Amino acid sequence: MWSSLKAEPLGENRELNMIRGTRPFSLSAAARAVLGRGSWGGDGGTQQLTLWDVAEQIRKKECRRVVVMAGAGISTPSGIPDFRSPGSGLYSNLEQYDIPYPEAIFELMYFFANPKPFFTLAKELYPGNYRPNYAHYFLRLLHDKGLLLRLYTQNIDGLERVAGIPPDRLVEAHGTFATATCTVCRRKFPGEDFRGDVMADKVPHCPVCTGVIKPDIVFFGEELPQRFFLHMADFPMADLLFVIGTSLEVEPFASLAGAVRSSVPRVLINRDLVGPFAWQRRHNDVAQLGDVVSGVEKLVELLDWEEEMQTLMRKEKEKVGRG
Repeated sequence: MWSSLKAEPLGENRELNMIRGTRPFSLSAAARAVLGRGSWGGDGGTQQLTLWDVAEQIRKKECRRVVVMAGAGISTPSGIPDFRSPGSGLYSNLEQYDIPYPEAIFELMYFFANPKPFFTLAKELYPGNYRPNYAHYFLRLLHDKGLLLRLYTQNIDGLERVAGIPPDRLVEAHGTFATATCTVCRRKFPGEDFRGDVMADKVPHCPVCTGVIKPDIVFFGEELPQRFFLHMADFPMADLLFVIGTSLEVEPFASLAGAVRSSVPRVLINRDLVGPFAWQRRHNDVAQLGDVVSGVEKLVELLDWEEEMQTLMRKEKEKVGRG
């Protein structure tokens, strides 16, 4: 589908979607109106699908293989800090290292020369620092109900795993802190083995060859994880697609939104219209715009899953308390 499956600007979050010297491209609603785009187009007046309709299809078990594409918008409600905003704690922490430009911390050449800035970021984002929110637990409930075929996430914070979604249901397109690799001898290690070093502001080194150990986060130009290729089977099989909290600007992840069959409903829960929802919208596309958590809550209400969500979140909170 793509000539290259190497990583472009990592993370896609406002804190991780870093395009040197430019702003992420965004077509405003006004501009789309002037250009005659952003309409439903091409469906000859076909009745437009609504969020209620999608909820009905799920309740009637007409949708059994749900694929989710998730971006940074599901994690910001958990307090994941913004990377690029001047004055944010994370940016200020990195500033002291006088990095030439923000995305340098995700470039291998810079990492080999000076890994310290990356591990400063890693300390902030390392699993355990933040807790899943309502949106993560909605995805967990989809799994518990046997509906989640796969969750494709651009996030590297690991909150999907913390929410209880098993690794076999996850595709962490931009990598994970759950595993790590020695940059010299290429030995693999559990990421948790080096949490102590990272939290102590130390660069972790291989116990065998003393090379620097890098968490398996995808840097610019690195190959995407092999699991990403699951999309070639998952998206043709899907009978419902959720796109939640993503700008759909980072390739090749963004193009997956067009990989489901044209008959498959696509539901965008996001602050803004993005990707094909903005300029190639289908009659069976649904856009629930605004706050991501509020949008998910609306869907849960339509599904009549509020009580199950509260029970799940209460149990998970109790687990954390016992931990």
